[in-house]
Amino acid sequence: MPTPQRNNVIVFFTDQQRWDMAGVHGNPLDLMPNFDRAAQEGTHLYNCFTPQPVCGPARSCIQTGQFATQTGCWRNGIPLKEDAVTMAKCFRKGGYTTGYIGKWHLAKEVAVPEPARGGYEYWLGSNVLEATSDAYRTRLYDNENKPVDLPGFRVDALTDAAIRYVDANKSKPFMLFISYIEPHFQNSRDDYPAPTGYEERYQGRWTPPDLLTLGGSTHRHWGGYCGMVKRLDEAYGRLLDALKSLKLRETTNVLFTSDHACHFKTRNSEYKRSCHDGSLRVPTALTGPSFEGGGRVKQMTSLVDVAPTLLDSAGLPVPSSMTGRSILPLLNRTAHDWPEEAFAQISESQVARCVRTQRWKYSVNAPDRNGGSDSGSDRYVEEFLYDLLADPYELNNLVGYESHRHVADVMKQRLLKRMTAVGEKAPEIVNAPPVKSGQKTLDPGDELL
Repeated sequence: MPTPQRNNVIVFFTDQQRWDMAGVHGNPLDLMPNFDRAAQEGTHLYNCFTPQPVCGPARSCIQTGQFATQTGCWRNGIPLKEDAVTMAKCFRKGGYTTGYIGKWHLAKEVAVPEPARGGYEYWLGSNVLEATSDAYRTRLYDNENKPVDLPGFRVDALTDAAIRYVDANKSKPFMLFISYIEPHFQNSRDDYPAPTGYEERYQGRWTPPDLLTLGGSTHRHWGGYCGMVKRLDEAYGRLLDALKSLKLRETTNVLFTSDHACHFKTRNSEYKRSCHDGSLRVPTALTGPSFEGGGRVKQMTSLVDVAPTLLDSAGLPVPSSMTGRSILPLLNRTAHDWPEEAFAQISESQVARCVRTQRWKYSVNAPDRNGGSDSGSDRYVEEFLYDLLADPYELNNLVGYESHRHVADVMKQRLLKRMTAVGEKAPEIVNAPPVKSGQKTLDPGDELL
């Protein structure tokens, strides 16, 4: 049996998937039974968040263990630097063969040239998969950048390719990153194309309270979105079955997560790029020898923690350039000073920053800055404050409430600390205009929960 240092690693990476599609997060539709089982038997990162709720920046964060302003990829369309320290390069240095299948979104070219692939050795990808494929038409590019057309529904096509890779590399330690486009919308027609027959199963059924209340495009797209999630979970189950068949389950760590979530045009004019959990919170579970029996981890975790965690689980050193931290100390109860809040940077729709604790969400916006041309600002204004204990779906904005001024001040200091820790200059944050609170009050000490 391989030593713990030689465990294989697979990342099962979806696109734009909400955390509350899973049964372990309260969804009653049985969309993700394989994920639910993995979360219960392995390690469930119950509070996992993207550090940047948009495709390219989030992907730069997971590959490097850094925040988007550190990678330089703070909005879509900015390529990952060729000399960036990535987990693929670290795994290769540690003796692993590495493979990437699916959407990249960190280069300029559709067919990504070798220097822009983040150090991955085997390549079957497309920079923007939604531009080179559709639900039943999948085109990727191989190591020589020759087009490869794969049959079947797009999720199945990528999964088939992944299983082939695992089978071909089963005799040596490997690290494989599978990057799906589902359940992201198909850009060319602003739709969520599920496999034939799947959309009808879920249209009009249970819907998360924020989407049910705020509407957006939810009622038009919900069935298709759920159908795509269902097929992804089936693919995840197929991959786990393949590992079992190849006698690799006991020596392979598998991570399931997503780049960001989806709010269905309820918070702005599209599907993400906001401070809300509908943009930020992602379903995340790990299985394998390093994570079996880890249980539910309630601490705030982030996609910047992925690379350090996977390297640590393989017994490889974590580069000092990585801002994120391995979660393994959380599992063996040796973690010290783990952050009490998750931190996110928001671009394109606005220039914004936010922090989230178990109870509070606090967000600021730079109204005089352009989210497409400015990575940050020296001046922000308070925009949102949510009490997640009383309002878990963020429907009642408390920013400016006199009863919550102390809460906002505490959260402001937490935000400033996180911003400066990743190299941003401490900005001015202007208080929101005061709002009379009426009967709304906090019990002593509540603001610190």
